[in-house]
Amino acid sequence: MTPQEILSHVDHTLLGVTATAADYLRLCDEGLTHGVASVCVPPSRVALCAGYLAGKVPVCTVVGFPNGYADPAAKAHEAQAAIQAGATEIDMVIDIGRAKEHDYDAILHDIQAVRAATKGYILKVIIETALLTEAEKIALCQTVGASGADFIKTSTGFAPTGATFEDVALLRAHSPAHVQVKAAGGIATMDDAEQFIKLGATRLGTSRIVKLVQGMEGAGY
Repeated sequence: MTPQEILSHVDHTLLGVTATAADYLRLCDEGLTHGVASVCVPPSRVALCAGYLAGKVPVCTVVGFPNGYADPAAKAHEAQAAIQAGATEIDMVIDIGRAKEHDYDAILHDIQAVRAATKGYILKVIIETALLTEAEKIALCQTVGASGADFIKTSTGFAPTGATFEDVALLRAHSPAHVQVKAAGGIATMDDAEQFIKLGATRLGTSRIVKLVQGMEGAGY
């Protein structure tokens, strides 16, 4: 795959707590330059980035992030506010504790509450694979599939580990065809990014791929 083909799958992400307005505008400029799938920023920065980009690059944001244990109504309100501010893609975190209890009905209700608030927009569901057993991951593939969400996503990037090849292959194998897979967390090389795509991920949550491409350009590649 060419670097540009890989970049077209990237949600160019900045979620660090010390990032400033200048950092987010730089992220937007990079997204414009490199043709990424979206820029992903915190809810408080959606209006800034959406206004700056003026629809030229989609703006993604996170809900219930990073721990996922907010009330479903609070997550739905957060998602609705983000859309009103200009976001067109929402990445929500499930309640991981409910998953460990195998209370998949509660998780389905959680996702459906956000889905109802985001009708017509892209909804990605973060299950935090690093904290789950294989059986829990498989069960969540079916839960996300029944929820009406568009994507199942591996990780927040705030857990001990992020996406793995094995997890992406597992999520693709056990998710319904209408649910896409997003790999996120720790994607550090172009080879890894390409391999995630080959395994079935259609989105990659990362900040490093754009930096790698910029380095390649600087080196004359």
